Amino acid sequence: MSRILAIDYGIKRTGIAVTDELQIIASGLTTIASEKAILFLKDYFTKENVSKVLIGEPKQMNGLPSESTPIIENFVANFKIAFPEMKIVRVDERFTSKIAFKTMIDSGLKKKQRQNKALVDEIAATILLQDYLTRKMI
Repeated sequence: MSRILAIDYGIKRTGIAVTDELQIIASGLTTIASEKAILFLKDYFTKENVSKVLIGEPKQMNGLPSESTPIIENFVANFKIAFPEMKIVRVDERFTSKIAFKTMIDSGLKKKQRQNKALVDEIAATILLQDYLTRKMI
């Protein structure tokens, strides 16, 4: 089988998570500078078999697009140009950063470790992916 990759794209940093080849477990892969996301993915896709990419879709509480939507839509347009054959699934990313931060607290990370925003982004991408896998199995 192939992997599913999730992207939590942000203005400065992008969290990336990936499944195992059986698409059962979501794991954080890395956090990278957002301007290097396409280059990173080009390299990653040459090494790993990825069949689908989830990209977070930022929304406000009322369901309307958030203020960061234009930035992410620009990334999605560039992604489609770079990888025209790759299947993209947009997923609601509301609360993923808050859940990621809560997960860090619950796992016992010290305050200094919880201030690592790169780790928050990677965990948020993992939450996006695990939520998708859970809904797919229902």
